[in-house]
Amino acid sequence: MAGDPARFFCAEAARERGDGLAGTAPHGRVWVLIEHPGGWPPNGFEGLGLEPALAARVFAAAQTRRARILLVRRPGRRRATEPRRWAVLHHDRGAHRQTWGTWEADADLDGVVNALHSPGTTGHPPVVLVCAHGLHDVCCAVRGRPVAAALAARHPRLVWECTHVGGDRFAANVAVLPDGVYYGNLDAASAGTTLAEHLADRVAATHLRGYTDLPPPAQVAVAALLARHGPAARHAYEVVGTERADDGWRVRVAGTPPHPALSEVEVRAHRTAPHRLTCRGAAPSTYLAHEAVAVRTLRGPETMLPPQ
Repeated sequence: MAGDPARFFCAEAARERGDGLAGTAPHGRVWVLIEHPGGWPPNGFEGLGLEPALAARVFAAAQTRRARILLVRRPGRRRATEPRRWAVLHHDRGAHRQTWGTWEADADLDGVVNALHSPGTTGHPPVVLVCAHGLHDVCCAVRGRPVAAALAARHPRLVWECTHVGGDRFAANVAVLPDGVYYGNLDAASAGTTLAEHLADRVAATHLRGYTDLPPPAQVAVAALLARHGPAARHAYEVVGTERADDGWRVRVAGTPPHPALSEVEVRAHRTAPHRLTCRGAAPSTYLAHEAVAVRTLRGPETMLPPQ
């Protein structure tokens, strides 16, 4: 991304440092999406200007479910006659569930509170979010909007721009929900390939930040197996044990054929040197970086016997 050499861009700096993607997906199993096509305040939902009592109810209900609230909008211009939508998305390994509604007046968002306490329904297509929150971080807008436009051209019903999803320095960031899969360091071309693979239930390690239902060491372990054995279905690997070691973790992961039935991944973490991690944050910060240092196959692919 060319520009004024005196201006700092966190995504450029992260690529120059070689910041690792794996293990950086924020935890989450429930998300609240609220369509707001106008300008987004820096702090998203907190600055949306809803009636205070209603905003407090929605926020409290989201906190109870540990849900993340994101503002969304379709890429490009929105017709004023279209109703705004909201959604509550639940990640469940057995069946991902969603609840959708529309809102015109603030009071209509009471439906969000009710939906947070109901399981929702299955059978919905995934939601593809591209962070394009420019007032939060300029890299998210500069890198995110072209990716959102490119993906929306292919999948107009799936793709939304959204507010801050975390990890500004990995822009463009894409979250596929409620699958709970975060991808980063994307451009228009790589985003198209990555999403096409994901929609075919093939998750690759190349741009994977992690699975949001796993802690960072387990995210790194799964990413290491995907890198070694190739793309796999979202639930092809299951973390079955994590043991704390003196210098990190030993993560045991069960796989489905044709992947190894049981693997062990050694993961270590280290505190980085201080760096500027966002465009807006001038003060350098450290972070805990996780890395897979060894991968062992404990049991190979199971042999599938024909039925008798």
